[in-house]
Amino acid sequence: MHTLVIIIHLLACFLMIGAILLQSGKGAEIGAAFGGSSQTVFGSRGPANFLSKFTVIVAAVFMLTSLTLAIMAKERNFASTVIDMKKKDSSAPAPATSSEKPATETHPAGDAPSSAH
Repeated sequence: MHTLVIIIHLLACFLMIGAILLQSGKGAEIGAAFGGSSQTVFGSRGPANFLSKFTVIVAAVFMLTSLTLAIMAKERNFASTVIDMKKKDSSAPAPATSSEKPATETHPAGDAPSSAH
């Protein structure tokens, strides 16, 4: 699931970059009004409407995938830095070897511990 969301996120990134770069600026119509050549592929107003709607849709998908990835990352509980990982490794207790014997308490004969429950 995580990989699928990343793939959709990257696809949305590239589509949004392409859609933004294909759009013309606000002042592009003024140049065409004074005799400049009109470079229209979709008609006079076609690309502006299509590309603006496409950009909004792709931006919404981008935001949803970003939010989803943030929630998924929070649930995974990864260590944020190498220092945090080092602290986790050093704080783990060392396993006892089989040659070590547990310490037993010795009590004098008169002071035996009671086993009352």
